[in-house]
Amino acid sequence: MILIIGGRMIDPKTGIDEFRDLVIDGTRIKYIGKFHSGGAYDEVIDAHGKIIVPGLIDVHVHFRDPGFTYKEDMESGVASAIRGGFTTVVCMANTKPVIDNREILAEVLEKAGKAPIHVKTVAAVSKGFGGGELTDMAELKKMGAIGFSDDGVPLRDSAFLRRAMLAAKEIDAPISLHEEDPGLIGVAGINDGAVSADLGFTGAPAVSESSMVARDCMIAAATGAKVHIQHISCAESIAAVRLAKDLGARVSAEATPQHFSLTEEAVLNKGALAKLNPPLRTEKDRYAIIAGLRDGTIDMIATDHAPHSAEEKARPLTEAPSGMIGLETSLALGITNLVRTGHLTLLDLIHKMSLAPANLYGIPAGFLAEGGPANIAIFDERESWTVSDFSSKSSNSPFIGQTLAGKIKYTICRGKVLYRDKGQA
Repeated sequence: MILIIGGRMIDPKTGIDEFRDLVIDGTRIKYIGKFHSGGAYDEVIDAHGKIIVPGLIDVHVHFRDPGFTYKEDMESGVASAIRGGFTTVVCMANTKPVIDNREILAEVLEKAGKAPIHVKTVAAVSKGFGGGELTDMAELKKMGAIGFSDDGVPLRDSAFLRRAMLAAKEIDAPISLHEEDPGLIGVAGINDGAVSADLGFTGAPAVSESSMVARDCMIAAATGAKVHIQHISCAESIAAVRLAKDLGARVSAEATPQHFSLTEEAVLNKGALAKLNPPLRTEKDRYAIIAGLRDGTIDMIATDHAPHSAEEKARPLTEAPSGMIGLETSLALGITNLVRTGHLTLLDLIHKMSLAPANLYGIPAGFLAEGGPANIAIFDERESWTVSDFSSKSSNSPFIGQTLAGKIKYTICRGKVLYRDKGQA
């Protein structure tokens, strides 16, 4: 058994924010209360001055396995997640080949099943990400896919999308959408605004996202499907989601730490490291995201962890791929830019990084309770650290060199201590 003693326990399911000790027995939490360290424990973790929370959950990661394992693979992606305090992740389907059939899904699930944390995956909405032929959603869900997404490629055909939503509704599975209309985009990954103008090209305007979000929210309202808007980036999109929720649509949304932490100005300093799909936008949009997180329009925080090699990111800005890694900096960015600034409480932040993501896919996690899963993260919200090295294979992060507050000290999954910060006994 493991005793975690002296920490401040935050449970988003009950709202408890109190000093509690936890006893872990096997893969479950056996007791929560007050205990003495002199018992017959295999290990005692001193959590005085630290926060005990459910293991974090990220519903949007790219582990690049199979097909792009020079960027990331299952093992390195899992290591990155563990270092960031995550005990559950959901992989996207834009691998090579795409996860659109039972054979590829079985391959991914076999690798995922060997991981020390819970690795889930979505399957593709359309075969080959072509946007024209539905995958066999019922079969893929039965095999273990927990939802469906063509993330990285928007579904432009509204009639096809409606069929996809109805098919997903039939099997009660969420469908997650990447919202960017390529027909309205010049150079992808850079906001169409002051920065792109200074750089001499047309970028990706906010309307390329908001027009699709508005359309898809209304189709969601009409079909009754469970629809999730991925990596929302602009004020107009947030307004559309807010309206859809008011109309009773089963719509949820996620925001990334990069979109609530940075603006398009980062491109001038960080170059391709700050090139993302959808792009970093204006300060007005950043504050709209924060307001959406605060009022519940944006339900959760997800990283869109997207590794690329140093050589790829070193290409000219207009040619470099979009995306950044984020698992190892996510919690600290939330503490630094949302909690310390007074926008969210720590309880709110943990809810958006654990219970809310679990609820999207019906994952039995994201809470701390006697008899519940022993998936736990322990962190020091006051400890400052400078972003430098990563457990990911890639290091494409615009936050390198930045000092953040909030450091993961332990990650525990299925009752096993998987990560122990240097200096911890």
